[in-house]
Amino acid sequence: MSEHWLTSSHFVMLGLLLGFAIAHSGLAALRPWGESKIGARVYRVLFALVSIPLATVLIIYFFNHRYDGLQLWMVQDVVVVKPIVWILSAISFIFLYPATFNLLEIAAIQKPEVHLYETGIIRITRHPQMVGQVIWCVGHTLWLGTSFTLLTSLGLILHHLFAVWHGDRRLLARYGKSFETVRSRTSVIPFLAIAQGRQTLEFKEFFRWAYLGVGIFILLLWQIHPLLMRATGNIDW
Repeated sequence: MSEHWLTSSHFVMLGLLLGFAIAHSGLAALRPWGESKIGARVYRVLFALVSIPLATVLIIYFFNHRYDGLQLWMVQDVVVVKPIVWILSAISFIFLYPATFNLLEIAAIQKPEVHLYETGIIRITRHPQMVGQVIWCVGHTLWLGTSFTLLTSLGLILHHLFAVWHGDRRLLARYGKSFETVRSRTSVIPFLAIAQGRQTLEFKEFFRWAYLGVGIFILLLWQIHPLLMRATGNIDW
């Protein structure tokens, strides 16, 4: 084992993850106060202007350093691994989908709102973004197998676990008993509420145009993935 496997990129990634988490979760926590001062649309734009550049830097840095550090395992030559990784990636985007339901709000064309859902994938898990991120991290860590990727995945998962607590806390403060009712009928762990009889799965709720958009996005990502790798590699970070 090389004594130099713990590269500086590990610590840079920790800093990037911490900075993104503080900015993203901090602005989410300040949303009620910020919207009261500058309005929902302007605050959404401010949120995007801070979060998107930080996320972009984080993603590019990850792509460029994903093979840094110690190679913990190498299974890319195993025939079944590549399709497993792509299947996990596709499933992860299905769980990450809810933001696509309100694209006009995301773009601040319509007034951004805080929504209290109990339909569709929320019946499976109350925090689909966290579940999607965990699935994405499992797939990519399996594929790459490096200490840098493992560190990145653990950081992302920890941030999303914090977001579970933070998100529930903000929804409780905003909706009170209405959120307590939703929380009693849903679960963080996928399918737990359904298995316990607290929730039912309505398949008709999954027939939405947003899912078609997610499917097209997955296919497009499949096609441009090599190009994306080359493009980020041209950025010397």
